Amino acid sequence: MEAGSPVDDQAKALFGRTIFEIRGAYKHFGGAIALNYADFTLKSGEIHALLGENGAGKSTLLKVLAGVHTLEAGTIALDGKTFIQGSPRMAMLQGVTVIYQEPSLFPDLTLTENVYIGRQLRSKTGINWAEMKSQTKSLFEELGVNLEPSRLARGLSIADQQVVEIAKALSLDARIILMDEPTAALTKSEVNRLMLVMRRLQEKGKSVVFVSHRLDEVFAICDQITVMRDGATVAQAKVSDTSINEVIKWMVGRELKDLFPKMESTIGEVVLEVEGLSSTSEFADITLNVRRGEIVALAGLVGSGRSEVARAIFGIDPYDSGTVKLKGKILPGGKPAVSVESGLALVPEDRRQQGLFMTASVSRNIAMEMLNKLARSGLISQRSEHSLTQEWGKKLQIKYPNPKAPVDQLSGGNQQKTVLAKWFATNPDVLIVDEPTRGIDVQTKAEFHRQLSQAAASGKAILMISSELPEVLGMADRIYVMHEGRLVKELSRQEATQELIMTSATGQGGGA
Repeated sequence: MEAGSPVDDQAKALFGRTIFEIRGAYKHFGGAIALNYADFTLKSGEIHALLGENGAGKSTLLKVLAGVHTLEAGTIALDGKTFIQGSPRMAMLQGVTVIYQEPSLFPDLTLTENVYIGRQLRSKTGINWAEMKSQTKSLFEELGVNLEPSRLARGLSIADQQVVEIAKALSLDARIILMDEPTAALTKSEVNRLMLVMRRLQEKGKSVVFVSHRLDEVFAICDQITVMRDGATVAQAKVSDTSINEVIKWMVGRELKDLFPKMESTIGEVVLEVEGLSSTSEFADITLNVRRGEIVALAGLVGSGRSEVARAIFGIDPYDSGTVKLKGKILPGGKPAVSVESGLALVPEDRRQQGLFMTASVSRNIAMEMLNKLARSGLISQRSEHSLTQEWGKKLQIKYPNPKAPVDQLSGGNQQKTVLAKWFATNPDVLIVDEPTRGIDVQTKAEFHRQLSQAAASGKAILMISSELPEVLGMADRIYVMHEGRLVKELSRQEATQELIMTSATGQGGGA
């Protein structure tokens, strides 16, 4: 849209006007209070950050605004009128749309069908597929991505799934767009592209509620901050009037002094050895090793092949050539059960789709890889499951209503802790963790880092995949960098820098 157009002028005239106001929001699930009389105010043309630890109530508040949940107490006003709750369709009709933290595409539909699901464009003869495909392509171009509207959603990376969700939200032309961790799986360039889109939305007078645990993004793009803790609103401020350290203190109730609690550990013999691993069109000639007591990071951009390598090492995906050795013995490719029995564990990138059974209980998820050991005469002992849950729930500080509660009732951070508990319970020799802190708050990140550091100090070998360079630099003893399916650099902890890693990850550096 050209600058100075009537629509732009009209939007600018509305800037700064309160359009959404929540007062005394209360909601509970079982014995857990999700919203504890929280307040929230959103203005027109504002990019507003909603911050807090996992379990602070952010996602519940967004789901109330999106029509998924209904408040038990409190009021919501949209343009001074009562906001109709409890219906996602009514929320959209009132101009509110949401992009959730976890993508929810239909894998066997095309990207065009996913963008226009339930609201297909019509022509005189039926569904106007050509127009929908054309508009979907335009949306992808606006986002700066090269996705084919006719391809199926199945097989898309987390980053590309998120882009499709964003395109879907943009196609609704909503007045208020709720973004729950939209950048969690995006590269820096993709994040920058999303920020440009958010600015364009703002210029048109639209409002964005932005949930992110990456505080540098919040301070780069947002105008206003609301911080929640234990379901309540604890602070509201302009971004220009505060600092990252102050926001962290509001979020956790105290200063967080050590985000990367790296412990000293004795580096022992090689436990995991990968030689010449190759898979057509995915990765080639991957050679690496991990020793006892060592945290080795696999760094690189999204799409560089890191997750594919991890899945092949674990045995989920087949490979064409090469070997994987665990404690000197070759693991057969394509047999994850053998890998687990041999002492290998994998915390996957997508916890909801690959790491957990979302409708199963917390206890069953934690015990899932231990069922054979917990069984007595072919029957699973619920007492043993409960005991295992208590043990690892306490060690990892997992917050859940009760052990029988479905894991989908937990916050994202507590779901991630549950995946880690499941694999820690198997007492593995090697633990592969793929984006272990994606989409979780700073307090939980610090706890995750402490657990990984303790595991290494106890003699376990850890292979960590991470897109967050501060995490890589703060936790890794050695770093392998990937670019377009190949290892291009190996760095020691002492020589690694953000600039050197990024130079190699983008294909600008020298060889390993």
